[in-house]
Amino acid sequence: MLTFFRNFFKSKIGLAITLAFLGLIGFAFASMDVSNTGAFGGVAGGDSVAVVGDKKIGTAEFQQAVNDALAEARRENPEITMEQLLANGGIDRILDDLIDRYTLIAWGEENGFSAGDNLVNYLIRDLPGVRGPEGEFDQAAYAALLQQAQLTDAEVRSQIRTSLFEQQAIGASVSGAKLPEKLALAYARTFKERRSGAIATIPAGLFIPTETPSDEVLAEFYNDQKSRFVRPERRVLRYATFGSEALGDSILPTDEEIAAYYESNQDQYAAGEDRTFTQLIVATREGAEAIAARVNAGETIAQAAASAGFATTQIEGVTREALLEQVAGSGNVVEAYFSAPQGSLTTPARSSLGWHIARVDNVTQIPARSLAQARDEIAETLGQEKRERGIAELAVSTEDRLADGASLVSIAEEFGLDLQTTAPITARGVVYGTPQRVDPVLAPALTLAFQIGEGQPEIGALPDGETFILYEVADIAPSAAAPLSEIRDEVTAEWRRVRGNELAEAAAARIVKRVEEGRTLAQAVAAEEAAIPAPDQVEYTREQLARLQGQNVPTPVALMFGMAEGSTKKLDGTNDQGWFVVDLESISFDELVEDDPLIEIARAQVGQNWSGEYAAQLRTAMRESIGVERNPDAIAAVRRQLLGENN
Repeated sequence: MLTFFRNFFKSKIGLAITLAFLGLIGFAFASMDVSNTGAFGGVAGGDSVAVVGDKKIGTAEFQQAVNDALAEARRENPEITMEQLLANGGIDRILDDLIDRYTLIAWGEENGFSAGDNLVNYLIRDLPGVRGPEGEFDQAAYAALLQQAQLTDAEVRSQIRTSLFEQQAIGASVSGAKLPEKLALAYARTFKERRSGAIATIPAGLFIPTETPSDEVLAEFYNDQKSRFVRPERRVLRYATFGSEALGDSILPTDEEIAAYYESNQDQYAAGEDRTFTQLIVATREGAEAIAARVNAGETIAQAAASAGFATTQIEGVTREALLEQVAGSGNVVEAYFSAPQGSLTTPARSSLGWHIARVDNVTQIPARSLAQARDEIAETLGQEKRERGIAELAVSTEDRLADGASLVSIAEEFGLDLQTTAPITARGVVYGTPQRVDPVLAPALTLAFQIGEGQPEIGALPDGETFILYEVADIAPSAAAPLSEIRDEVTAEWRRVRGNELAEAAAARIVKRVEEGRTLAQAVAAEEAAIPAPDQVEYTREQLARLQGQNVPTPVALMFGMAEGSTKKLDGTNDQGWFVVDLESISFDELVEDDPLIEIARAQVGQNWSGEYAAQLRTAMRESIGVERNPDAIAAVRRQLLGENN
């Protein structure tokens, strides 16, 4: 089942921000099937896929929801296609979620619940990343957050309001579910259930045929199993990178600029000195003066500090300006430190950290530097500033030109860039058909490169912040099944594998029949011509399975706990790898003591399940109260449009 909150925190905003009021939400807003009542509203025309009460869910909104779901799915699997997303009822699940949201709000408003603007505003102000340097809500930061999440303010507010309605209407209704003592004991006893039996594994590899299928057999298999041979979407990218070299000589500072910088920063190049100190900071003036008195009486500053329970620190070769930064602009400390002669103790001076005293260990005179002497340093500083500013301005102007229709080729020629072209690559960043990764400089561009159309040049920044990449899609090969003529060997191998699994299933069926006729599972397996391994004798309790929560319980063992005593069943393995035969021989129960901790575990687990069941029943009642009607024709039309099919 889909849940509103699971979808919300997988949504675009969920990846960028975490709602500060998450703690209010106690239970998931799960969607169940929405029945077509046919008695409410009425879907007029083809512009709505459903009506919830008197609210219509438009085709555009529904299509956007599906596209958003695809974008989110691609965060986990970059190669997933729209066809795969919509397969097996995917489009209905997305529509169910939309219907549930509309139903919740409509029912809540009808029954006096509210999510006012003031509360929504308050929750928005509490979102991480929306506060300025002083801790206040910053509109610019909020706008940047929305841009990053690719959401509008209205969409954020709608999701927050829906969350609030869920908490009020459903969360409060199901939070108190409590399991009666007798039921808790009965459920806890099931953990003591012990099942014994045997499991036979029938590998498909034992039955893989060696013959080559005929053209007719292979063609039929290919047509029936085309989904097995779907190639991911492949794209060819054309790209080039550029940095400050594209600016040419424009970033070289002129003589006039160097001279102006020298004139404006005379203090930096004037004569001065740097000093080395042994420093101590204490909380009070009296404490600093007491330590100074001990030093003046003959102790070292380190000895005097240690006697008072303090430790000194060293400041090596610092200038007046550098020290001013270290003491957070406390000029009186700097003046005290730089007015004392070498070898003496400074007078106590206060900063925001406390009271400072220091011994002047060394004084080094720094001679003044002329313009000629400082020229190279100034040229490097100005060059870096001009390079950073110039590359940023060039990137912005290039982006504007691309938006105005300039081609990638024309800009590459203007900058003297070497355009490179990739082999067909997938959204995972590998060259199709090989394990080879694409050029690392393309990594930041891949996500957008698989969303834009052909011939739409884009520009992006690389992680160093000083290099940019220009790129466009030169060719798109959509996801589709490869022609049989191109993958005949692959289809033949797949046919053999599938046929082997079918023969393994037939063997499993024969084994089950022999057991039902009275043989043991070991005897039934031994009767097969293929060298099937002997069955494994197994014994498990439900308590053991419960301890595996969050891990993979072997599927044959899980099946054994869903069978009747004395029964035998066959079970399909995964990925056409073979079959299992499970024979359940006996069921027994271990003793449950009065204070067994399993009782509390049972009470908690069943209580949680009851809460979910209460919520499901409440949602069903909401839908019946509000009324829901779907428009199958509009839903089918949206599906065709999303899949690019002809009407």
